[in-house]
Amino acid sequence: MQAWAEKEVRNVQLGDARLKRRLMCLLEDLAAQPAASVPEACGNWAGTKGAYRFWDSPRVEPEAIRAAHRESTQERLVGHTTVLVVQDTSELDFTPHPATKGLGPLDSAWRQGLKVHSAMTVSAQGVPLGLIHQEVWARDWQAIGKKHRRRQLETKDKESQRWLTALRVSQEQIPEGIEVVTVADREADIYDLFAMPRRAGVHLLIRATHNRLVDHEAHHLWDAIGQSPTRGQLTVELQRKDEQAPRQATLTVRYASLAIQPPHNRRGRAALRPIPMQVILAREEDAPPKVTPVCWLLLTTLPSSTFAEAIQCVQWYSYRWLVERYHFVLKSGCRLEELQLETADRIQRALATYSIVAWRLLWITYEARRNPDALCDTVLETHEWQALYCMTHKDPIPPDMPPSLHQAVRWIARLGGFLGRKSDKQPGVKTIWRGFRHLNDIAATWQFLHSNSPS
Repeated sequence: MQAWAEKEVRNVQLGDARLKRRLMCLLEDLAAQPAASVPEACGNWAGTKGAYRFWDSPRVEPEAIRAAHRESTQERLVGHTTVLVVQDTSELDFTPHPATKGLGPLDSAWRQGLKVHSAMTVSAQGVPLGLIHQEVWARDWQAIGKKHRRRQLETKDKESQRWLTALRVSQEQIPEGIEVVTVADREADIYDLFAMPRRAGVHLLIRATHNRLVDHEAHHLWDAIGQSPTRGQLTVELQRKDEQAPRQATLTVRYASLAIQPPHNRRGRAALRPIPMQVILAREEDAPPKVTPVCWLLLTTLPSSTFAEAIQCVQWYSYRWLVERYHFVLKSGCRLEELQLETADRIQRALATYSIVAWRLLWITYEARRNPDALCDTVLETHEWQALYCMTHKDPIPPDMPPSLHQAVRWIARLGGFLGRKSDKQPGVKTIWRGFRHLNDIAATWQFLHSNSPS
């Protein structure tokens, strides 16, 4: 079977076959032990030196790595009629490395690092298919203390432009014929995003933050949607967040068609038009004690004239959490912020590399849930699933056929601390990345013993 990394970045354009081979090797090593240090993952001094030289090389363009992954992502989109593009912004904090050059202030001016905006494609069933766009930048130290001036700037001159850029790239990179739904949190509640031209079949699903004017300034958004009748109830699965355990929430759903008015402080407001939107309010009326109730006010261009259409929008919005989880894997699972690299350019090359590793971990987690009957050899090499089976069952002889992906992922998670009790839900990405680290050692030993033993 072709190694997954070789297939994923086979079209990468780095101008040197040696750099291409090094990237493939790095991806294989880092994915096998995502939480390990670079020397530990690479296994020896030669591999470690090669990794740091790769990230140090000015010939390695981070965008070239992202472009290769994007091409593979586009291939995974084939056959899908609807694709969600979930967007979110995170920050990489390198404050403990004060000597690193090229960093900028973060949300707290006392901390330094890089900002990362990721747009990830997700199937309509909630499986991450890969990144379609990623933007990385360092803020200007000279801008500290000038926050009050941002309102005077046009969107194209602010960080808010990242939402519009990701939408434009999504339209360009995802083939026509596939319905594209951009899903984003409250930071994307921007009039210019709603007004941006979109081709047919491209929609928005944004959580509102502003209590905007509707109905020619006679009403505000919250009042208008509050006057709409209750249409029904929906139960959604809420994933783990911070210290809050996963749980189910029953949401009361309202929806209405409203026209969003231009902002009052917008230059040239008289020439701007109201934008028709479908508005959906999904609110938890009876939350458990000491738990913040769910309240999602959604603005969408998707049809939402029936209860079934409205709950589809709510369900799709719940998948936005996947891009947050992706950033969590990138920082906590791959430990990107612990890299001691000397410049922001080197960090960007490492980020482009680890971005593929983080996506793959997340994809394996959710692919096993959505397609449990698929064979695990779509993810694991032969010696890996054989070693995993024999270790789990204490049996020296593996079966002729590989086990299912669902079963294999649960075994990997058990290596990472997942108990697998009847009351336990599906394993999370954290126990899976821990399990891969152990699987790497087990599979290497298995391969060594069987390559040096009689047939």
